[in-house]
Amino acid sequence: MKTALIVGATGLIGKHLTQKLLANNYYEKVSIIVRKPLNINHPKLEQIIMDFDNLDASKILAEDIFCCLGTTMKQSGSKDAFYKVDFTYPLNFAKAGLANGAKQFLFVSSMGADEKSMVYYSRVKGEIEIALSDLHYPTLLIFRPSMLEGERENPRMGEKIGNAVMNFFAPLIPDKYKVIMGEKVAQAMLELAQKNIKNKDIFESDSLQKF
Repeated sequence: MKTALIVGATGLIGKHLTQKLLANNYYEKVSIIVRKPLNINHPKLEQIIMDFDNLDASKILAEDIFCCLGTTMKQSGSKDAFYKVDFTYPLNFAKAGLANGAKQFLFVSSMGADEKSMVYYSRVKGEIEIALSDLHYPTLLIFRPSMLEGERENPRMGEKIGNAVMNFFAPLIPDKYKVIMGEKVAQAMLELAQKNIKNKDIFESDSLQKF
């Protein structure tokens, strides 16, 4: 039996992932790092309340760490705030986990992640992928979903419109670019965490559609 820790448990993918890990016998303990308590009760769930800007590295303790953190430029309000959520926080959690003996780091990135991209969002995603790779985790699994679909706590109007357009033209769109359900990404993370994959692997959105 293994232990798991989730960062970003309140997001679209993180919510599904939390429920799936709790329901799966592969993990005997599931910890979530949150800013305030969530209304979830389960015998193997541990909620760790933490200020992300003042990380208590000693509490980032699990064999498998799942990072589902992410925001948008609109939600964050500035490039600096976006960078903090999508680069600084994930890297800090990854470093702390590795120092405490974590074996796997599973990270939700984005389709089009590229450190040389002219698009700031994609460039930061590419930069964090490189930074995580440089840590040399025994296993680093990177997930690059396309536009996500599912119930969010704070619905994104632009995303809703984009999803509707992409779903309408779905028969003409290559699988890699089709809208993908957040729950499907969570299921892929759960299943691939159990495959004993070594070193680094990247999963594009079309491969995630199969789960």
